[in-house]
Amino acid sequence: MNRTRRNIIITLTCFGAYYIAFENFGEIMHIIDIILNYRPLSYFITYITIGIPIFLGTYLINSNYKIFNNLGLSKNILPGLILATLFALPMFIGGLISYKFNTEISIPNLIAGTIFAGLFEELYFRGFLFGQIFRNTGLGFFPSIIFGAIVFAAAHFYQSQDFSTMTGIFITTFLGAVFFAWLFVEWDYNLWVPIFLHTFMNLSWLLFNVSDNAFGNLKSNLYRGLTIATAIILTILHKRKHRQKLTIDLKTLMMKYNYHE
Repeated sequence: MNRTRRNIIITLTCFGAYYIAFENFGEIMHIIDIILNYRPLSYFITYITIGIPIFLGTYLINSNYKIFNNLGLSKNILPGLILATLFALPMFIGGLISYKFNTEISIPNLIAGTIFAGLFEELYFRGFLFGQIFRNTGLGFFPSIIFGAIVFAAAHFYQSQDFSTMTGIFITTFLGAVFFAWLFVEWDYNLWVPIFLHTFMNLSWLLFNVSDNAFGNLKSNLYRGLTIATAIILTILHKRKHRQKLTIDLKTLMMKYNYHE
């Protein structure tokens, strides 16, 4: 079995095990919460627990104990924070202009919907499902992200029962998965960049009570589009300033032709 096929099988198998556990998130968290009796910590420990297959898969693929490094977590956290703050400004400014503060959201729900969602969704979907395939196989960007983007988008269907809204949610979150994966790669596999940006984008959505689903409305999508455009433009300008080529180009879009088994 060649390396590409082996690593794809390990990635998909371990992610499948994680996703089965994720489907039972509430039951697992209930058990942990009985022991800890502190909801935010129980939420965090549950996410770590169901992510055990992810950490195991990362070890098996890379054959070393540098799991955080291989998932993109060992990179400098400060640039991720600064960049994400800069990128997310249009959504926060737009929220201040067009919406009122959400005074009804609870702190535990705010933490779960921002910090934990940003951290673990990027870690498990981009750092592992996309990252391990793209970094450790001959597949290019598009085939590496397509499966994870579909699963990520489908996981948000619970937010609506209306077909048109569900379609909007799917398209929005699918493109979001592609966008975050692109940022992850272009910022030298520093997972903190998409983690913080994902967190801040969710934070603006919740703080200003923009919408009860990921699709949003015309104004919110305008501000979100400006944030995405800002991130893309500044990333490209940064690369040009330092005379660096974009990692994702025609040579790496479908297959990585310089990859050796």
